Amino acid sequence: MKVTGFETFIVPPRWMFLKIETDEGVVGWGEPVLEGRAHTVEAAVHELMDYVVGRDPRQVEDIWQTLYRTGFYRGGPILMSAIAGIDQALWDIKGKALGVPVHELLGGACRDRIRVYSWIGGDRPSDTAEQALAAKERGFNAIKMNGTAELQMVDSHSKIDEVAARVEAIRDACGPDFGIGVDFHGRVHRPMVRMLTKALEPYRLMFIEEPVLPEHLDVMAELRSLTTTPIATGERLYSTYDFRLLFEKQAADIIQPDISHCGGITEARKIATMAEAFDMAMAPHCPLGPIALAASIQLDAVSYNAFIQEQSLGIHYNQGSDILDYLTDPGVFDYKDGFAAIPKGPGLGIEINEEVVRKQAQVSHRWRNPVWRHADGSISEW
Repeated sequence: MKVTGFETFIVPPRWMFLKIETDEGVVGWGEPVLEGRAHTVEAAVHELMDYVVGRDPRQVEDIWQTLYRTGFYRGGPILMSAIAGIDQALWDIKGKALGVPVHELLGGACRDRIRVYSWIGGDRPSDTAEQALAAKERGFNAIKMNGTAELQMVDSHSKIDEVAARVEAIRDACGPDFGIGVDFHGRVHRPMVRMLTKALEPYRLMFIEEPVLPEHLDVMAELRSLTTTPIATGERLYSTYDFRLLFEKQAADIIQPDISHCGGITEARKIATMAEAFDMAMAPHCPLGPIALAASIQLDAVSYNAFIQEQSLGIHYNQGSDILDYLTDPGVFDYKDGFAAIPKGPGLGIEINEEVVRKQAQVSHRWRNPVWRHADGSISEW
């Protein structure tokens, strides 16, 4: 079997899909995208595919090493996102060629479903208690929300009080066992983070995500020693080498690799196994499309330390298109009682509706991260 060609599709709301074709008619799909930089990643994919066309797509590990190690400059969000989508598509081809789901090729599933959570509140959180209760009524038993909007390095105590009040309202509305993840989104800096985590501790959170930027793993490690709330991070770490620093510093309790940013299934599997050796839980980051979600769930299926999966159904970014719109069988994930099923079809276990993809690629997108400023005019972390 040989790779004969490929196509990329930039589709709304902010995704990019990759289709890889073979001389035996087996087709694989991947999702190589970086939010706000889709066209840049697309260019990287087209460059990297020079090393893939003509190769046997079943040689997934060797192709991965070729894409990573033959580049003198390597790593980072653009190149690793490009490699990630190619890798996903190659695993999809291999599974389809053998007639088995990817998780069978990785040792077989150790679970038949994975807990999922719903996003609420938007970029600037509001009406969170009402939205959390609505998510609970739809069958979810956990949510995640942005904790705060703009927050300067040293800001007012009132903003901390506002965050605590929102979380308290969710806890009161949804009960003591409802999972609440609070994403700080790297918006909080060292001078404020200890006060904020202390204020949230009474509400028994599922986790606090990115309490500070991942550049400050030493601060995250210090914070972890001061709170009983689990610390989660990892969406902005792109390789086993990035995660190794996190493990060495013991900076988190939960890792969140993004399978469309950290080199795909091949690298994410290694990251998950490394985390298991440190007794760290895993909750893969995935506010993206159906291919990334399917690939993430294939990883969850074989990872003992996976305990919950992010997914983007109904997330505030999904304007005009949502994750199920691109599938021929929208029921493949079978959301039920706060869980999603492990897809059992061959490859990634989903079937992409190519007609819809091509139609939506004509719409395309140029999604960009918002540009936020503080009251004094300086740039705020988004």
